[in-house]
Amino acid sequence: MEENLLLAFGLTLFAGLSTGIGSAMAFFTRRTNKAFLSVALGLSAGVMIYVSFMEILTKAQSALVSSLGEIPGAWATVAAFFGGILCIAIIDRLIPSYENPHEARSVEMMTEEEQRRRLERMGLMAALAIGIHNFPEGLATFLTALNDTSLGVSVAVAIAIHNIPEGIAVSVPIFFSTGSRKKAFLWSALSGLSEPVGAFIGYMLIRPFFTDTVFGVLFASVAGVMVFISLDELFPAAREYGEGHLAIYGLIAGMAIMALSLLLLM
Repeated sequence: MEENLLLAFGLTLFAGLSTGIGSAMAFFTRRTNKAFLSVALGLSAGVMIYVSFMEILTKAQSALVSSLGEIPGAWATVAAFFGGILCIAIIDRLIPSYENPHEARSVEMMTEEEQRRRLERMGLMAALAIGIHNFPEGLATFLTALNDTSLGVSVAVAIAIHNIPEGIAVSVPIFFSTGSRKKAFLWSALSGLSEPVGAFIGYMLIRPFFTDTVFGVLFASVAGVMVFISLDELFPAAREYGEGHLAIYGLIAGMAIMALSLLLLM
């Protein structure tokens, strides 16, 4: 695993900094391509759900069964999976819903007349909220890439797509309230940087105790985090942006692409 360390950090950094893509979309396009964004977010959710159940959770259970025994290992896997869901759900509940960065937003919001001070506060709160959310996301991306490079690439791309609307959520209100592209982009980038920071802090904390049991618990928790993100944030946002069945088409396509890639790598 150690030989994948730099690559894992690189993929986590890539996923985090993709908030800048959303920021650029807000600056340089007049209208949001909602159909594309809906399919992309659905695809991202499909990739994350499929890989969580078919790969990450099974590898976690294998590690825990190996270290704890068959029945205790199975129970520990389930407990860690739902523990991951509980942790990310608590983080999500701590963020006020009216400033939640995962509410669907579009580039057109730039033209709405709102008080500048309120808009700037909204953007800064979104940046803070995204930063908090991205800590466990960064650790999830990092641990997946550390264990399996090909899986890590898939997860990093899925998280990167997920981060595009977050970049819009931060940059739109800050740019409209201050008129500064530089300031809007800076805050957007800083919110994304919390992913590699989360990965680094998490890795440094667990490194001295990194056994099969710890790996299994963390990996099962990562699966829970990714499933929660997909069902609570990605898919609802995909439906909000999309028309008709675009979101579900993207979801199924993401699962199919992930399944095919795993089969080709066997």
